Amino acid sequence: MAIVLIGFMGAGKTTAARELAAALGQERALDTDELLAEQFGHPVAEEFARSGEAAFRAAEEELVLRLLDGAGPREVIALGGGSVLSERVQRALDGETTVFLEIDADTAWERVSANGAGPERPLAADRDAFGGLHAERAPIYERLAAAVLGPVPAGGFAAIAPFLTIVNNFEGRARLLWATAGSGDYPVLIGDGLLVEHGSELLPGWPLLDGSRAFCVTDGNVAERYGKAVGETALTVTIAPGEQSKTLASAQRVWEALAAAGMTRADHVVALGGGVVGDLAGFCAATYQRGVPVVQVPTTLVAQVDSAYGGKTGIDLPAAKNYVGAYHQPAGVLTDPSVLSTLPPEELAAGWAEVVKTALIAGGELWERVAAGTAQPDAETVFACARAKLAVVAADERDGGARQALNLGHTVGHAIETATGYARYRHGEAVGLGLLAALRLSGRPELREQVEQLLAARGLPVSMPGVAVEEVLAAVARDKKRLGEELPFVLVREPGDVASGCSVPDAEVRAAVEELTR
Repeated sequence: MAIVLIGFMGAGKTTAARELAAALGQERALDTDELLAEQFGHPVAEEFARSGEAAFRAAEEELVLRLLDGAGPREVIALGGGSVLSERVQRALDGETTVFLEIDADTAWERVSANGAGPERPLAADRDAFGGLHAERAPIYERLAAAVLGPVPAGGFAAIAPFLTIVNNFEGRARLLWATAGSGDYPVLIGDGLLVEHGSELLPGWPLLDGSRAFCVTDGNVAERYGKAVGETALTVTIAPGEQSKTLASAQRVWEALAAAGMTRADHVVALGGGVVGDLAGFCAATYQRGVPVVQVPTTLVAQVDSAYGGKTGIDLPAAKNYVGAYHQPAGVLTDPSVLSTLPPEELAAGWAEVVKTALIAGGELWERVAAGTAQPDAETVFACARAKLAVVAADERDGGARQALNLGHTVGHAIETATGYARYRHGEAVGLGLLAALRLSGRPELREQVEQLLAARGLPVSMPGVAVEEVLAAVARDKKRLGEELPFVLVREPGDVASGCSVPDAEVRAAVEELTR
């Protein structure tokens, strides 16, 4: 398949295509705007002015279709920003590896203004109209994309190219997100069959590609079902399933097993399992020999839509959840949503609470699908949630600002887990209850009722009879996010508009928790 770059004006498709072609060993990249200028005998903007947009789009469509029809394997083609408006082009792209270079409207406007908006960019003459075009085209780019890449620094495509090649060669529908954070970037591959059908080929070395040995950490349930799917490992350490294993004692057992097996900093950990395995294995990787790489292979919905991304690792103390931990970004994440079909219904339901949380934060199409009940625990939803979370982490890796929004529902949710000894509620179930408390504190009774119905429809608890309010409030008071006397809460104004760092009176917190016990 060809590798086709799409995106809005100013996304840098021309430069990116040249870099990517060089990284893939291609002699050149094809750029439709440049080829059209050659065909017209004058700049694209001049043709636009002479013949009008309709005639220009017709010529562009024919050129793009001809290029796609004759493209060789891994040939790199950069398309003009508006070429994807053609339904014929959209259908033709179904057979190619389409890479969406993402850019926000403000940055795009700054770039095209600096590089000749107006005569050189006939569709960039008016800022409001420009923003409208961006909003109109973004859903099309997203729907067509096999890979979504945010801003990539100069020379960065050399690192991305091997992972685009995997997507390009994959028989099914694998999609790539390129995660960015202050401490490093990494690939996220999402696709049905990646673990079950291709894990033994990919995971022994992926994504390090340098002969690093894999040391797997998993739990007993996952090991029985998917242990062989990761392929050859130097060692597999198996822990007991459940939150009770996320302890210092378990971490010590993992560290000692890695040391006894001779693991070095040239090797890496594979975290195969749900959120508990991912948090524990990530923490062990962050601290073993002061840090070794970890590859996250999430097998539960909670992990696939949330915890596998972003680099938060940790273990619990009796006093509070995740009280000991470290930020340690993964070297890569390989997510196979097809494994979700083997989860018990209650585990799948628990993961749905994190989907609802992410949708409330992201708003837009994701919230619309979740609110309408059309979203399902599948590759589309996993991809949308992972993308939403990674966008937040890219802006704030260490909870200094924007990332605090991801704690929505978790302050009370973690307290419920702690107060019930990590035994009565799964993490997602507690988060669902915490979301209801957060929406009460947000003064959004109608939205709270809507979310309660969404959670109940998936079989999630919407009340916690018999749980001691005082013990929950005591655990809230010990929350690790507390700053001095202040415990900041995340509140919801509207789906897609959340506020972090909010001060809430103790009496209101008590009322929100008490409401859950009725």
